[in-house]
Amino acid sequence: MTRPNRRSYDEGCIAAHALDLIGDRWALLVVRELMLGPRRFGALRAGLPGISANVLTQRLEQLAAAGILRREDLPDPEKITLYRLTAAGQGLWPVIRALCRWGAGMPGHDPRLFISPTALMLSMRAMCAPVRTATHKAVFRLAEDSFTMDIASGACRVARGDDPAAPLRFEGGTNAMARAIYGPEPLAVTAAGVIGFSGDPAEGQAFVNLFALRPAG
Repeated sequence: MTRPNRRSYDEGCIAAHALDLIGDRWALLVVRELMLGPRRFGALRAGLPGISANVLTQRLEQLAAAGILRREDLPDPEKITLYRLTAAGQGLWPVIRALCRWGAGMPGHDPRLFISPTALMLSMRAMCAPVRTATHKAVFRLAEDSFTMDIASGACRVARGDDPAAPLRFEGGTNAMARAIYGPEPLAVTAAGVIGFSGDPAEGQAFVNLFALRPAG
């Protein structure tokens, strides 16, 4: 496999091989933004405001060459280009999850900095500690994006889109939402003027209690 415009560690180590494929700056964050479904170029840039158009184009080409994502050109009438993770790209979720959990325990994290909607949803999925008996479904409206989070049988799943049957609904900016979900205040306090919330308050609080920035144990 050729790897255009990139350096190699030139080692037989499989960890070095993995870094040859995804170790460039921004590469894993591009994967992060695609983890919950395909995105257009403009949507990717919106989720990665620090990246230039040229660098994003390079990373998309490199990740496509590595078999981590693929480009889809939709026919008329849409006539748009989407970028979608392959099975190999989706296989990077455990890596992103581990980075979230490891990073949460390291000093220096500044939650006031930009957080993309996808990044918040994936961090919540990574940091969720659902009990086997917990069953919740919640919709999050973050800027122009909507997500449905489903917690059941000890697992947390997130999908892009709005499930109208979800009994819990949250709405607000991503940084405010992170404060409401991970903060120490009760939901009734943080929801007042910080985020929008509708649903049963007791169930909403039980849902929020499943998330913490410090993994148990």
